[in-house]
Amino acid sequence: MTATPRVRVARRPVHGVLLLDKPLGLSSNDALQKVKWLLRGEKAGHTGTLDPLATGVLPLCFGAATKFSQLHLDADKTYLAVARLGVKTSTGDAEGDVVETRPVAVTQSQIDTVVRRFTGPIQQVPPMYSALKRDGKALYEYAREGIEIERPARDVEIFQLEVALAEAESAHEAIKIIAKCSKGTYIRTLGEDIGEALGCGAHLTALRRIATGDFVIGQCVSLAALEAMTEDERLACLLPVDALLPQHRHVTLDTENAGRFLSGVRRRGDWPDAAHVAVYSDNPPALLGTAQVKSGELIPGRLLSPLDIGQILAQAQKAESQPI
Repeated sequence: MTATPRVRVARRPVHGVLLLDKPLGLSSNDALQKVKWLLRGEKAGHTGTLDPLATGVLPLCFGAATKFSQLHLDADKTYLAVARLGVKTSTGDAEGDVVETRPVAVTQSQIDTVVRRFTGPIQQVPPMYSALKRDGKALYEYAREGIEIERPARDVEIFQLEVALAEAESAHEAIKIIAKCSKGTYIRTLGEDIGEALGCGAHLTALRRIATGDFVIGQCVSLAALEAMTEDERLACLLPVDALLPQHRHVTLDTENAGRFLSGVRRRGDWPDAAHVAVYSDNPPALLGTAQVKSGELIPGRLLSPLDIGQILAQAQKAESQPI
């Protein structure tokens, strides 16, 4: 029997940010590749991974947005997690083998006392089942070989922390955790450490990212919803490239100065000093890139190419022409 030939997808320039509600069981890269295929995008990346067992906010960057994706890696994150009490696993979550069980006798009053210990600047020892590298090899690779590597504690910050008993949501005694935290915080480790502080141990059974930076779960679209859309509807889900620059001060340049700025030439003006600036042209209105201002001098940072800008304007014009 002759094999059916594989249909080759015709790629195209796509620019913007798609907020995906990542489904359970997919790696962040697998989710990215599926959405990239659905959009037929030429270039794409994401702004920080979610484990396959985690769901929630995963910003996907397309085209020119990939130039600024690094800026979002440092954004604060907010997670909703459920941890089963009394059972520790090798991985800190439900995928691992059970390594210890203990009786549970926890009250909300005890939880409230423990929460104070884990709010603010804290130190965490990264889990062995993580992508951190030692001698060019990921820690989880050592863990799978049964090798334990010494890991120094790292400084992280928990800005807000809510923990409550969640018996009604689980067949076992459990706690619900809502944590807003800094980059580099491991929620699995936080759950384990809270369990230890409560004297019974714990492991995560569910993890959902509900916010990253200014992006929240209510803005996200599911993979299933994307698959059911037409191509134009999928494009309409994209946020503009500058959605990645919400805290940047805006500077707008006229046509002549915009052209020079895009060539990497510094411009002078009466702008106040600013470390993070988003620079726009006035005609046509378009993002040119990022910059900083020092002593009235606009210093170019990450710049879009004229080709990028032309494609972004054409994409926006096409979207506006679509019937509502």
